[in-house]
Amino acid sequence: MLKQYQLHIFLVSFALCAFLPNVRAEKHHPQQKKHKSKQHTTVHKKETTTHKSTSVQAKTTATVVAPKSISVNDLRDTVSPKVVVVTSVFKPSLRSAAKINFTAATAPTDVSIIPLIYSIPSQNLTFSYRPVSIKPLALVQDTSLHWEKNKYIKVGYGNYATPYAEAGVALGDGQKSAIMLHGKYTASKGNLPFQNFSLGGIDANGVFALPHQQQFTGKIYYNNSNQYLYGFTGNNNFTKEQLQQQFNTIGANFGLQTTQPNDYGIAYHPEVGISSFFDNRQGSELNAVIKAPISKTLGKLLTFQVTGLADITHLQTPTNTINNNLFYVAPALLFKVPNIQIKAGVQPSWDNQQFSLLPDVHVQANIAETQLIVLAGWQGYYQKNSYQSLAAINPFIAQPTALFNTKFTEQYAGIKGNAGKHFTWLGKISFLQISNQPLFVNDTAAGKSQSFVILNETGLQALKLHGEITYTNQEKFSFIAGMDYTQYTKQQVYDKPWGLLPLDVTGTLRYKLTKDFSIKSDLFLWDGSQYRDPVSLASRKLPAAIDMNAGAEFSISKSLNIWLQFNNIFNNKYQRWNQYQVLGFNVLGGIVYSFH
Repeated sequence: MLKQYQLHIFLVSFALCAFLPNVRAEKHHPQQKKHKSKQHTTVHKKETTTHKSTSVQAKTTATVVAPKSISVNDLRDTVSPKVVVVTSVFKPSLRSAAKINFTAATAPTDVSIIPLIYSIPSQNLTFSYRPVSIKPLALVQDTSLHWEKNKYIKVGYGNYATPYAEAGVALGDGQKSAIMLHGKYTASKGNLPFQNFSLGGIDANGVFALPHQQQFTGKIYYNNSNQYLYGFTGNNNFTKEQLQQQFNTIGANFGLQTTQPNDYGIAYHPEVGISSFFDNRQGSELNAVIKAPISKTLGKLLTFQVTGLADITHLQTPTNTINNNLFYVAPALLFKVPNIQIKAGVQPSWDNQQFSLLPDVHVQANIAETQLIVLAGWQGYYQKNSYQSLAAINPFIAQPTALFNTKFTEQYAGIKGNAGKHFTWLGKISFLQISNQPLFVNDTAAGKSQSFVILNETGLQALKLHGEITYTNQEKFSFIAGMDYTQYTKQQVYDKPWGLLPLDVTGTLRYKLTKDFSIKSDLFLWDGSQYRDPVSLASRKLPAAIDMNAGAEFSISKSLNIWLQFNNIFNNKYQRWNQYQVLGFNVLGGIVYSFH
Protein backbone atom coordinates (compact mmCIF):
# COMPACT_ATOMS: atom_id res chain seq x y z
CA MET A 1 0.00 0.00 0.00
CA LEU A 2 2.92 2.37 0.75
CA LYS A 3 4.20 1.91 -2.77
CA GLN A 4 0.81 2.85 -4.17
CA TYR A 5 0.77 6.18 -2.29
CA GLN A 6 4.31 6.92 -3.47
CA LEU A 7 3.10 6.48 -7.06
CA HIS A 8 0.27 8.92 -6.38
CA ILE A 9 2.66 11.57 -5.07
CA PHE A 10 4.92 11.04 -8.08
CA LEU A 11 2.03 11.69 -10.49
CA VAL A 12 1.09 14.92 -8.70
CA SER A 13 4.69 16.15 -8.79
CA PHE A 14 4.95 15.34 -12.49
CA ALA A 15 1.82 17.33 -13.23
CA LEU A 16 3.10 20.37 -11.34
CA CYS A 17 6.35 20.29 -13.19
CA ALA A 18 4.55 20.22 -16.51
CA PHE A 19 2.23 23.09 -15.58
CA LEU A 20 4.74 25.56 -14.13
CA PRO A 21 6.06 26.75 -17.54
CA ASN A 22 2.59 27.84 -18.58
CA VAL A 23 2.28 29.90 -15.46
CA ARG A 24 5.48 31.66 -16.21
CA ALA A 25 4.19 32.33 -19.77
CA GLU A 26 1.16 34.12 -18.48
CA LYS A 27 3.40 36.36 -16.43
CA HIS A 28 5.26 37.65 -19.50
CA HIS A 29 2.13 38.01 -21.68
CA PRO A 30 -0.46 39.67 -19.50
CA GLN A 31 -2.37 40.82 -22.55
CA GLN A 32 -3.78 37.46 -23.04
CA LYS A 33 -5.86 37.90 -19.90
CA LYS A 34 -7.28 41.38 -19.43
CA HIS A 35 -9.29 40.69 -16.43
CA LYS A 36 -8.52 38.22 -13.80
CA SER A 37 -10.46 37.56 -10.79
CA LYS A 38 -8.97 37.03 -7.44
CA GLN A 39 -6.39 34.28 -7.47
CA HIS A 40 -7.60 31.15 -5.82
CA THR A 41 -5.38 28.46 -4.70
CA THR A 42 -7.31 25.51 -3.66
CA VAL A 43 -6.31 22.03 -2.90
CA HIS A 44 -8.96 19.52 -2.27
CA LYS A 45 -8.15 16.18 -0.96
CA LYS A 46 -10.66 13.63 -0.35
CA GLU A 47 -9.77 10.25 1.05
CA THR A 48 -11.82 7.34 1.88
CA THR A 49 -10.19 5.29 4.58
CA THR A 50 -9.92 1.57 4.55
CA HIS A 51 -12.82 -0.24 6.14
CA LYS A 52 -13.26 -3.82 7.23
CA SER A 53 -15.10 -4.40 3.99
CA THR A 54 -11.61 -4.89 2.44
CA SER A 55 -11.95 -1.79 0.00
CA VAL A 56 -9.93 1.41 0.01
CA GLN A 57 -10.63 4.53 -2.18
CA ALA A 58 -8.59 7.76 -2.27
CA LYS A 59 -9.20 10.92 -4.30
CA THR A 60 -6.91 14.00 -4.51
CA THR A 61 -7.55 17.34 -6.37
CA ALA A 62 -4.80 20.01 -6.70
CA THR A 63 -5.00 23.55 -8.21
CA VAL A 64 -1.79 25.47 -8.94
CA VAL A 65 -1.74 29.32 -9.66
CA ALA A 66 0.85 31.99 -10.19
CA PRO A 67 3.08 33.10 -7.37
CA LYS A 68 2.36 36.10 -5.14
CA SER A 69 4.56 38.44 -7.25
CA ILE A 70 1.68 39.06 -9.70
CA SER A 71 0.53 42.70 -9.79
CA VAL A 72 -2.70 44.09 -8.48
CA ASN A 73 -4.04 44.67 -11.94
CA ASP A 74 -3.49 41.14 -12.80
CA LEU A 75 -5.35 40.11 -9.75
CA ARG A 76 -8.36 41.95 -10.94
CA ASP A 77 -8.47 39.94 -14.13
CA THR A 78 -11.81 38.18 -14.33
CA VAL A 79 -10.65 35.54 -16.71
CA SER A 80 -10.71 32.17 -15.05
CA PRO A 81 -7.24 30.76 -14.62
CA LYS A 82 -6.29 27.43 -16.06
CA VAL A 83 -6.66 24.68 -13.65
CA VAL A 84 -5.04 21.33 -13.88
CA VAL A 85 -6.82 18.63 -11.96
CA VAL A 86 -4.99 15.42 -11.32
CA THR A 87 -7.21 12.64 -10.13
CA SER A 88 -6.00 9.28 -8.92
CA VAL A 89 -8.38 6.58 -7.96
CA PHE A 90 -6.90 3.56 -6.19
CA LYS A 91 -8.91 0.63 -5.03
CA PRO A 92 -6.65 -1.91 -3.36
CA SER A 93 -8.17 -5.23 -2.42
CA LEU A 94 -7.12 -8.04 -0.15
CA ARG A 95 -7.48 -11.74 -0.85
CA SER A 96 -10.29 -13.27 1.10
CA ALA A 97 -8.84 -15.09 4.07
CA ALA A 98 -9.71 -18.74 4.59
CA LYS A 99 -11.76 -19.05 7.74
CA ILE A 100 -11.37 -22.10 9.98
CA ASN A 101 -14.76 -23.49 10.83
CA PHE A 102 -15.12 -25.54 13.98
CA THR A 103 -17.93 -28.05 14.12
CA ALA A 104 -19.47 -29.50 17.29
CA ALA A 105 -19.79 -32.98 15.81
CA THR A 106 -18.02 -35.84 17.65
CA ALA A 107 -15.07 -37.55 16.11
CA PRO A 108 -15.91 -40.66 14.08
CA THR A 109 -15.50 -43.98 15.89
CA ASP A 110 -12.27 -45.83 15.20
CA VAL A 111 -13.32 -49.28 14.09
CA SER A 112 -9.85 -50.55 13.32
CA ILE A 113 -8.75 -53.57 15.41
CA ILE A 114 -5.21 -53.70 16.75
CA PRO A 115 -4.19 -57.29 17.58
CA LEU A 116 -2.53 -57.50 21.01
CA ILE A 117 -0.98 -60.69 22.32
CA TYR A 118 -0.42 -61.09 26.06
CA SER A 119 1.37 -63.91 27.82
CA ILE A 120 -0.61 -64.27 31.04
CA PRO A 121 0.47 -67.05 33.42
CA SER A 122 -2.20 -69.36 34.68
CA GLN A 123 -3.63 -68.09 37.95
CA ASN A 124 -4.68 -70.88 40.28
CA LEU A 125 -5.86 -70.83 43.82
CA THR A 126 -3.67 -72.94 46.04
CA PHE A 127 -5.08 -74.17 49.29
CA SER A 128 -2.90 -75.77 51.89
CA TYR A 129 -4.33 -79.15 52.83
CA ARG A 130 -3.62 -80.71 56.14
CA PRO A 131 -5.45 -83.88 57.13
CA VAL A 132 -7.35 -83.39 60.36
CA SER A 133 -6.00 -85.63 63.09
CA ILE A 134 -8.45 -88.27 64.23
CA LYS A 135 -9.09 -88.21 67.95
CA PRO A 136 -9.29 -91.57 69.74
CA LEU A 137 -12.53 -90.41 71.30
CA ALA A 138 -15.36 -89.61 68.95
CA LEU A 139 -16.14 -86.19 70.35
CA VAL A 140 -14.50 -83.70 68.03
CA GLN A 141 -14.23 -80.09 69.04
CA ASP A 142 -17.01 -77.91 67.75
CA THR A 143 -15.81 -76.56 64.41
CA SER A 144 -18.86 -74.56 63.41
CA LEU A 145 -18.20 -71.23 61.78
CA HIS A 146 -16.27 -68.86 63.99
CA TRP A 147 -18.35 -65.89 65.02
CA GLU A 148 -16.16 -62.91 64.23
CA LYS A 149 -16.95 -60.27 66.80
CA ASN A 150 -14.79 -58.19 69.09
CA LYS A 151 -15.75 -60.16 72.17
CA TYR A 152 -17.82 -63.29 72.52
CA ILE A 153 -18.73 -66.09 74.90
CA LYS A 154 -19.87 -69.47 73.60
CA VAL A 155 -21.38 -72.02 75.97
CA GLY A 156 -23.29 -75.24 75.51
CA TYR A 157 -24.03 -78.71 76.78
CA GLY A 158 -24.66 -82.17 75.28
CA ASN A 159 -25.16 -85.82 75.99
CA TYR A 160 -22.33 -87.91 77.49
CA ALA A 161 -22.21 -85.17 80.15
CA THR A 162 -20.45 -82.85 77.73
CA PRO A 163 -20.05 -79.20 78.74
CA TYR A 164 -18.55 -76.77 76.27
CA ALA A 165 -17.22 -73.26 76.94
CA GLU A 166 -15.27 -70.89 74.74
CA ALA A 167 -14.45 -67.17 74.89
CA GLY A 168 -12.51 -64.72 72.73
CA VAL A 169 -11.48 -61.09 72.93
CA ALA A 170 -10.01 -59.06 70.06
CA LEU A 171 -7.87 -56.03 70.88
CA GLY A 172 -5.94 -53.49 68.84
CA ASP A 173 -6.81 -51.33 65.86
CA GLY A 174 -6.20 -53.99 63.22
CA GLN A 175 -3.58 -51.88 61.43
CA LYS A 176 -0.71 -51.26 63.82
CA SER A 177 -1.60 -54.02 66.24
CA ALA A 178 -3.98 -56.96 66.54
CA ILE A 179 -4.28 -59.13 69.65
CA MET A 180 -6.58 -62.11 70.15
CA LEU A 181 -7.17 -63.73 73.52
CA HIS A 182 -8.85 -67.11 73.36
CA GLY A 183 -9.82 -69.89 75.76
CA LYS A 184 -11.80 -73.14 75.51
CA TYR A 185 -12.82 -76.17 77.56
CA THR A 186 -14.81 -79.35 76.89
CA ALA A 187 -15.18 -82.77 78.50
CA SER A 188 -17.14 -86.01 78.07
CA LYS A 189 -17.93 -89.16 80.00
CA GLY A 190 -18.64 -92.33 78.00
CA ASN A 191 -20.50 -95.51 78.86
CA LEU A 192 -17.35 -97.64 79.31
CA PRO A 193 -15.38 -97.63 82.59
CA PHE A 194 -12.92 -94.73 82.69
CA GLN A 195 -14.00 -93.55 79.23
CA ASN A 196 -13.55 -89.95 80.29
CA PHE A 197 -11.57 -87.11 78.82
CA SER A 198 -11.25 -83.33 78.99
CA LEU A 199 -9.50 -80.74 76.85
CA GLY A 200 -8.76 -77.14 77.71
CA GLY A 201 -6.40 -74.32 76.93
CA ILE A 202 -5.81 -70.61 76.65
CA ASP A 203 -3.66 -68.64 74.24
CA ALA A 204 -2.81 -65.07 73.27
CA ASN A 205 -1.81 -64.21 69.70
CA GLY A 206 -0.51 -60.84 68.58
CA VAL A 207 0.69 -59.13 65.41
CA PHE A 208 2.42 -55.74 65.64
CA ALA A 209 3.47 -53.51 62.76
CA LEU A 210 7.04 -52.17 62.89
CA PRO A 211 8.88 -49.52 60.85
CA HIS A 212 10.63 -50.38 57.58
CA GLN A 213 7.85 -52.76 56.44
CA GLN A 214 8.32 -55.29 59.24
CA GLN A 215 5.99 -56.98 61.66
CA PHE A 216 6.41 -58.85 64.92
CA THR A 217 4.31 -61.91 65.75
CA GLY A 218 3.98 -63.62 69.09
CA LYS A 219 2.01 -66.37 70.78
CA ILE A 220 1.82 -67.55 74.38
CA TYR A 221 -0.24 -70.63 75.18
CA TYR A 222 -1.14 -73.30 77.71
CA ASN A 223 -2.88 -76.60 76.83
CA ASN A 224 -4.12 -79.43 79.03
CA SER A 225 -5.50 -82.84 78.05
CA ASN A 226 -6.69 -85.44 80.50
CA GLN A 227 -7.86 -88.96 79.63
CA TYR A 228 -7.68 -92.47 81.03
CA LEU A 229 -6.28 -95.72 79.67
CA TYR A 230 -9.70 -97.34 79.46
CA GLY A 231 -8.72 -99.78 76.67
CA PHE A 232 -7.78 -102.61 79.05
CA THR A 233 -8.97 -106.19 78.68
CA GLY A 234 -10.15 -108.56 81.39
CA ASN A 235 -11.16 -107.54 84.88
CA ASN A 236 -11.01 -103.98 86.12
CA ASN A 237 -8.27 -104.15 88.71
CA PHE A 238 -6.94 -100.62 88.16
CA THR A 239 -7.33 -97.47 90.14
CA LYS A 240 -8.13 -94.13 88.61
CA GLU A 241 -4.62 -92.85 89.31
CA GLN A 242 -3.04 -95.84 87.54
CA LEU A 243 -5.00 -95.23 84.37
CA GLN A 244 -4.83 -91.44 84.28
CA GLN A 245 -2.97 -89.95 81.33
CA GLN A 246 -2.51 -86.21 81.68
CA PHE A 247 -0.40 -83.90 79.48
CA ASN A 248 0.34 -80.21 79.95
CA THR A 249 2.10 -77.83 77.59
CA ILE A 250 3.33 -74.30 78.25
CA GLY A 251 4.99 -72.48 75.36
CA ALA A 252 5.69 -69.31 73.45
CA ASN A 253 6.53 -68.50 69.83
CA PHE A 254 7.98 -65.26 68.51
CA GLY A 255 8.80 -64.15 64.97
CA LEU A 256 9.98 -61.17 62.95
CA GLN A 257 9.26 -60.89 59.26
CA THR A 258 9.32 -58.44 56.39
CA THR A 259 5.99 -57.74 54.73
CA GLN A 260 7.83 -57.36 51.41
CA PRO A 261 11.48 -57.36 50.28
CA ASN A 262 13.45 -54.26 51.24
CA ASP A 263 15.40 -51.95 48.90
CA TYR A 264 18.13 -54.56 48.60
CA GLY A 265 15.69 -57.33 47.65
CA ILE A 266 16.09 -59.13 51.00
CA ALA A 267 13.22 -60.79 52.87
CA TYR A 268 13.52 -62.69 56.15
CA HIS A 269 11.33 -64.43 58.73
CA PRO A 270 13.24 -65.69 61.78
CA GLU A 271 11.20 -67.58 64.39
CA VAL A 272 11.92 -68.78 67.91
CA GLY A 273 9.76 -71.27 69.79
CA ILE A 274 10.14 -72.82 73.21
CA SER A 275 7.79 -75.19 75.07
CA SER A 276 7.69 -77.27 78.21
CA PHE A 277 5.76 -80.54 78.04
CA PHE A 278 5.14 -82.71 81.10
CA ASP A 279 2.86 -85.55 82.19
CA ASN A 280 1.51 -86.84 85.49
CA ARG A 281 4.25 -89.51 85.77
CA GLN A 282 7.26 -87.28 86.43
CA GLY A 283 8.13 -87.00 82.77
CA SER A 284 9.10 -83.60 81.42
CA GLU A 285 10.40 -82.46 78.08
CA LEU A 286 11.90 -79.17 76.91
CA ASN A 287 11.71 -78.26 73.21
CA ALA A 288 13.43 -75.28 71.58
CA VAL A 289 13.25 -74.44 67.88
CA ILE A 290 15.07 -71.67 66.01
CA LYS A 291 14.30 -71.23 62.32
CA ALA A 292 15.74 -68.48 60.13
CA PRO A 293 14.72 -68.34 56.45
CA ILE A 294 16.12 -65.51 54.31
CA SER A 295 15.89 -64.75 50.59
CA LYS A 296 17.68 -62.35 48.23
CA THR A 297 16.43 -61.42 44.76
CA LEU A 298 19.09 -61.47 42.05
CA GLY A 299 17.39 -59.66 39.20
CA LYS A 300 13.90 -60.33 37.94
CA LEU A 301 14.28 -64.06 37.33
CA LEU A 302 16.55 -65.41 40.06
CA THR A 303 16.17 -65.60 43.85
CA PHE A 304 18.59 -67.05 46.39
CA GLN A 305 17.07 -68.69 49.47
CA VAL A 306 18.65 -70.17 52.56
CA THR A 307 17.03 -71.60 55.68
CA GLY A 308 18.75 -72.59 58.88
CA LEU A 309 17.11 -74.68 61.60
CA ALA A 310 18.07 -75.84 65.08
CA ASP A 311 15.57 -78.14 66.83
CA ILE A 312 16.63 -79.24 70.31
CA THR A 313 14.75 -81.68 72.58
CA HIS A 314 15.61 -82.78 76.10
CA LEU A 315 13.41 -85.45 77.74
CA GLN A 316 13.71 -86.43 81.39
CA THR A 317 11.83 -89.46 82.76
CA PRO A 318 12.26 -91.37 86.05
CA THR A 319 14.38 -93.95 84.23
CA ASN A 320 15.93 -92.13 81.23
CA THR A 321 17.48 -88.89 80.03
CA ILE A 322 17.10 -88.50 76.28
CA ASN A 323 18.46 -85.83 73.95
CA ASN A 324 17.19 -85.54 70.38
CA ASN A 325 18.67 -82.75 68.26
CA LEU A 326 18.29 -81.86 64.60
CA PHE A 327 20.20 -79.19 62.64
CA TYR A 328 20.23 -78.33 58.96
CA VAL A 329 21.06 -75.58 56.47
CA ALA A 330 19.13 -75.48 53.20
CA PRO A 331 20.46 -73.16 50.45
CA ALA A 332 18.60 -73.05 47.12
CA LEU A 333 18.22 -71.04 43.92
CA LEU A 334 14.74 -70.20 42.64
CA PHE A 335 14.36 -69.46 38.93
CA LYS A 336 11.09 -67.98 37.67
CA VAL A 337 9.86 -67.20 34.17
CA PRO A 338 6.20 -66.72 33.15
CA ASN A 339 5.50 -70.43 32.61
CA ILE A 340 8.26 -72.27 34.49
CA GLN A 341 9.44 -72.22 38.08
CA ILE A 342 12.50 -74.21 39.13
CA LYS A 343 13.96 -74.60 42.61
CA ALA A 344 17.33 -76.31 42.96
CA GLY A 345 19.06 -76.80 46.29
CA VAL A 346 20.47 -79.19 48.86
CA GLN A 347 19.94 -79.69 52.59
CA PRO A 348 22.97 -80.69 54.64
CA SER A 349 21.52 -82.12 57.86
CA TRP A 350 22.82 -83.40 61.17
CA ASP A 351 20.40 -85.79 62.89
CA ASN A 352 21.92 -86.44 66.32
CA GLN A 353 25.36 -85.89 64.79
CA GLN A 354 24.63 -88.21 61.86
CA PHE A 355 25.23 -86.31 58.61
CA SER A 356 22.92 -86.57 55.57
CA LEU A 357 22.86 -84.57 52.35
CA LEU A 358 19.26 -84.33 51.17
CA PRO A 359 18.06 -83.12 47.74
CA ASP A 360 15.71 -80.19 47.27
CA VAL A 361 14.64 -79.95 43.60
CA HIS A 362 11.21 -78.80 42.43
CA VAL A 363 9.88 -78.00 38.95
CA GLN A 364 6.54 -76.38 38.13
CA ALA A 365 5.52 -75.72 34.51
CA ASN A 366 2.35 -74.21 33.07
CA ILE A 367 1.10 -75.91 29.91
CA ALA A 368 0.48 -73.25 27.26
CA GLU A 369 -3.14 -72.36 26.42
CA THR A 370 -4.47 -74.59 29.20
CA GLN A 371 -5.20 -74.28 32.89
CA LEU A 372 -2.90 -77.19 33.77
CA ILE A 373 0.29 -77.05 35.83
CA VAL A 374 2.73 -79.96 35.87
CA LEU A 375 4.64 -80.67 39.09
CA ALA A 376 7.75 -82.78 39.64
CA GLY A 377 10.42 -82.94 42.30
CA TRP A 378 12.96 -84.81 44.35
CA GLN A 379 13.23 -83.72 47.95
CA GLY A 380 14.41 -84.87 51.33
CA TYR A 381 13.15 -83.75 54.73
CA TYR A 382 12.91 -84.74 58.38
CA GLN A 383 9.96 -85.26 60.70
CA LYS A 384 11.02 -84.33 64.22
CA ASN A 385 9.68 -86.80 66.81
CA SER A 386 9.34 -85.85 70.46
CA TYR A 387 7.27 -86.96 73.40
CA GLN A 388 5.00 -83.97 72.75
CA SER A 389 4.48 -84.72 69.04
CA LEU A 390 3.96 -88.45 69.56
CA ALA A 391 1.38 -87.86 72.30
CA ALA A 392 -0.50 -85.54 69.93
CA ILE A 393 -0.85 -88.49 67.49
CA ASN A 394 -1.67 -91.15 70.09
CA PRO A 395 -2.61 -89.90 73.58
CA PHE A 396 -2.44 -93.45 75.00
CA ILE A 397 1.34 -93.93 74.65
CA ALA A 398 3.68 -94.77 77.49
CA GLN A 399 6.72 -92.66 78.26
CA PRO A 400 9.23 -93.13 75.41
CA THR A 401 12.45 -94.97 76.10
CA ALA A 402 14.12 -93.52 72.98
CA LEU A 403 13.55 -90.69 70.54
CA PHE A 404 14.50 -90.67 66.85
CA ASN A 405 13.65 -88.55 63.83
CA THR A 406 12.06 -89.83 60.63
CA LYS A 407 13.87 -89.12 57.36
CA PHE A 408 11.92 -89.01 54.08
CA THR A 409 13.27 -89.02 50.55
CA GLU A 410 10.44 -88.35 48.12
CA GLN A 411 10.27 -88.42 44.33
CA TYR A 412 6.97 -87.12 43.05
CA ALA A 413 5.08 -86.00 39.95
CA GLY A 414 1.68 -84.42 39.71
CA ILE A 415 -0.69 -82.11 37.94
CA LYS A 416 -3.06 -79.43 39.12
CA GLY A 417 -5.48 -77.03 37.51
CA ASN A 418 -8.82 -75.32 37.72
CA ALA A 419 -12.18 -75.42 36.00
CA GLY A 420 -13.74 -72.00 35.99
CA LYS A 421 -13.31 -69.44 38.72
CA HIS A 422 -14.35 -71.56 41.67
CA PHE A 423 -13.12 -75.14 41.21
CA THR A 424 -9.50 -76.30 41.64
CA TRP A 425 -7.97 -79.75 41.84
CA LEU A 426 -4.64 -81.47 42.45
CA GLY A 427 -3.33 -84.98 41.89
CA LYS A 428 0.11 -86.28 42.87
CA ILE A 429 1.92 -89.60 43.00
CA SER A 430 5.00 -90.08 45.21
CA PHE A 431 7.58 -92.74 45.83
CA LEU A 432 8.91 -92.58 49.40
CA GLN A 433 11.94 -94.06 51.09
CA ILE A 434 11.49 -93.77 54.86
CA SER A 435 14.03 -94.24 57.63
CA ASN A 436 13.25 -94.49 61.37
CA GLN A 437 9.46 -94.57 61.14
CA PRO A 438 7.75 -94.80 64.59
CA LEU A 439 5.18 -97.60 64.89
CA PHE A 440 2.51 -97.81 67.62
CA VAL A 441 1.83 -101.22 69.20
CA ASN A 442 0.10 -102.40 72.36
CA ASP A 443 2.45 -103.19 75.22
CA THR A 444 3.00 -106.92 75.62
CA ALA A 445 3.77 -106.71 79.32
CA ALA A 446 1.18 -108.30 81.57
CA GLY A 447 -1.57 -105.88 82.53
CA LYS A 448 -0.23 -103.09 80.32
CA SER A 449 -1.80 -103.81 76.95
CA GLN A 450 -3.82 -100.61 77.26
CA SER A 451 -0.59 -98.61 76.79
CA PHE A 452 1.17 -98.19 73.44
CA VAL A 453 4.91 -98.38 73.05
CA ILE A 454 6.97 -96.90 70.21
CA LEU A 455 8.94 -99.17 67.87
CA ASN A 456 11.50 -97.99 65.33
CA GLU A 457 11.12 -99.26 61.76
CA THR A 458 14.55 -98.45 60.40
CA GLY A 459 13.58 -98.66 56.75
CA LEU A 460 10.56 -99.11 54.50
CA GLN A 461 9.24 -97.90 51.19
CA ALA A 462 5.85 -96.49 50.25
CA LEU A 463 3.85 -95.54 47.19
CA LYS A 464 1.55 -92.60 47.97
CA LEU A 465 -1.35 -91.12 46.03
CA HIS A 466 -2.59 -87.69 47.06
CA GLY A 467 -5.59 -85.77 45.72
CA GLU A 468 -7.42 -82.54 46.51
CA ILE A 469 -10.52 -80.81 45.19
CA THR A 470 -11.74 -77.38 46.24
CA TYR A 471 -14.82 -75.36 45.38
CA THR A 472 -15.28 -71.85 46.75
CA ASN A 473 -17.82 -69.15 46.02
CA GLN A 474 -16.75 -65.98 47.80
CA GLU A 475 -17.52 -66.37 51.51
CA LYS A 476 -20.89 -68.01 50.97
CA PHE A 477 -19.92 -71.56 50.07
CA SER A 478 -16.78 -73.66 50.31
CA PHE A 479 -16.02 -77.33 49.95
CA ILE A 480 -12.59 -78.91 50.47
CA ALA A 481 -11.82 -82.62 50.21
CA GLY A 482 -8.55 -84.52 50.36
CA MET A 483 -7.42 -88.10 50.02
CA ASP A 484 -4.19 -89.93 50.91
CA TYR A 485 -3.64 -93.54 49.92
CA THR A 486 -0.35 -95.11 51.03
CA GLN A 487 0.89 -98.60 50.26
CA TYR A 488 3.84 -99.61 52.46
CA THR A 489 6.34 -102.18 51.19
CA LYS A 490 9.80 -103.61 51.92
CA GLN A 491 9.91 -103.21 55.68
CA GLN A 492 13.26 -104.15 57.13
CA VAL A 493 12.44 -104.96 60.76
CA TYR A 494 8.74 -105.51 61.43
CA ASP A 495 5.98 -107.36 59.67
CA LYS A 496 3.46 -104.53 59.13
CA PRO A 497 3.31 -100.75 59.50
CA TRP A 498 1.41 -100.92 62.81
CA GLY A 499 -0.67 -97.86 63.61
CA LEU A 500 -0.31 -96.16 60.18
CA LEU A 501 -3.45 -95.50 58.12
CA PRO A 502 -3.36 -96.83 54.54
CA LEU A 503 -6.30 -94.64 53.43
CA ASP A 504 -7.39 -91.31 54.83
CA VAL A 505 -10.18 -89.20 53.32
CA THR A 506 -11.42 -85.92 54.79
CA GLY A 507 -13.99 -83.37 53.63
CA THR A 508 -15.24 -80.03 54.91
CA LEU A 509 -18.34 -78.10 53.83
CA ARG A 510 -19.25 -74.54 54.79
CA TYR A 511 -22.44 -72.88 53.54
CA LYS A 512 -23.73 -69.46 54.53
CA LEU A 513 -27.37 -69.59 53.51
CA THR A 514 -28.19 -66.06 54.70
CA LYS A 515 -26.42 -63.32 56.57
CA ASP A 516 -27.55 -64.77 59.89
CA PHE A 517 -27.68 -68.52 59.18
CA SER A 518 -24.71 -70.82 58.47
CA ILE A 519 -24.27 -74.59 58.29
CA LYS A 520 -21.19 -76.82 58.18
CA SER A 521 -20.29 -80.47 57.90
CA ASP A 522 -17.13 -82.59 58.28
CA LEU A 523 -16.53 -86.08 56.96
CA PHE A 524 -13.76 -88.50 58.02
CA LEU A 525 -13.28 -91.83 56.30
CA TRP A 526 -10.32 -94.19 56.56
CA ASP A 527 -9.33 -97.78 56.15
CA GLY A 528 -8.35 -99.50 59.38
CA SER A 529 -4.68 -99.68 60.28
CA GLN A 530 -2.63 -102.79 61.04
CA TYR A 531 -2.11 -103.62 64.71
CA ARG A 532 -0.22 -106.29 66.65
CA ASP A 533 -2.19 -108.56 68.91
CA PRO A 534 -0.65 -108.18 72.39
CA VAL A 535 -1.16 -111.88 73.19
CA SER A 536 -0.43 -113.79 69.98
CA LEU A 537 1.80 -111.07 68.47
CA ALA A 538 0.06 -111.68 65.12
CA SER A 539 -0.68 -108.79 62.78
CA ARG A 540 -4.34 -107.93 62.38
CA LYS A 541 -6.31 -105.19 60.73
CA LEU A 542 -8.92 -102.86 62.19
CA PRO A 543 -12.16 -102.39 60.21
CA ALA A 544 -12.75 -99.30 58.09
CA ALA A 545 -14.55 -96.39 59.73
CA ILE A 546 -16.60 -93.35 58.79
CA ASP A 547 -17.41 -90.38 60.98
CA MET A 548 -19.59 -87.45 59.99
CA ASN A 549 -20.28 -84.24 61.90
CA ALA A 550 -22.68 -81.39 61.17
CA GLY A 551 -23.42 -78.04 62.77
CA ALA A 552 -25.51 -74.90 62.39
CA GLU A 553 -25.47 -71.38 63.80
CA PHE A 554 -28.11 -68.67 63.44
CA SER A 555 -28.97 -65.32 64.98
CA ILE A 556 -32.00 -64.49 67.07
CA SER A 557 -30.90 -60.95 67.91
CA LYS A 558 -28.06 -58.56 67.21
CA SER A 559 -25.88 -60.02 69.97
CA LEU A 560 -27.30 -63.49 70.57
CA ASN A 561 -26.89 -66.60 68.41
CA ILE A 562 -27.86 -70.23 68.81
CA TRP A 563 -25.58 -73.09 67.73
CA LEU A 564 -26.02 -76.84 67.33
CA GLN A 565 -23.39 -79.53 66.79
CA PHE A 566 -23.88 -83.20 65.87
CA ASN A 567 -20.90 -85.59 66.12
CA ASN A 568 -20.65 -89.17 64.84
CA ILE A 569 -24.03 -88.94 63.14
CA PHE A 570 -23.87 -92.59 62.01
CA ASN A 571 -23.24 -93.74 65.61
CA ASN A 572 -20.29 -95.80 64.37
CA LYS A 573 -18.36 -97.01 67.43
CA TYR A 574 -15.14 -97.63 65.57
CA GLN A 575 -11.57 -98.00 66.87
CA ARG A 576 -8.81 -95.77 65.66
CA TRP A 577 -6.43 -97.46 68.10
CA ASN A 578 -6.76 -101.09 69.09
CA GLN A 579 -8.93 -101.67 72.20
CA TYR A 580 -10.17 -98.05 72.27
CA GLN A 581 -13.79 -97.72 71.21
CA VAL A 582 -14.93 -94.17 70.60
CA LEU A 583 -18.10 -92.42 71.73
CA GLY A 584 -21.33 -92.85 69.79
CA PHE A 585 -23.73 -90.21 68.51
CA ASN A 586 -23.15 -86.94 70.32
CA VAL A 587 -25.26 -83.76 70.14
CA LEU A 588 -24.48 -80.40 71.70
CA GLY A 589 -26.24 -77.05 71.67
CA GLY A 590 -25.86 -73.64 73.20
CA ILE A 591 -25.65 -69.90 72.65
CA VAL A 592 -23.09 -67.36 71.54
CA TYR A 593 -23.26 -63.90 73.10
CA SER A 594 -21.28 -61.13 71.44
CA PHE A 595 -20.18 -57.89 73.08
CA HIS A 596 -19.92 -54.80 70.87
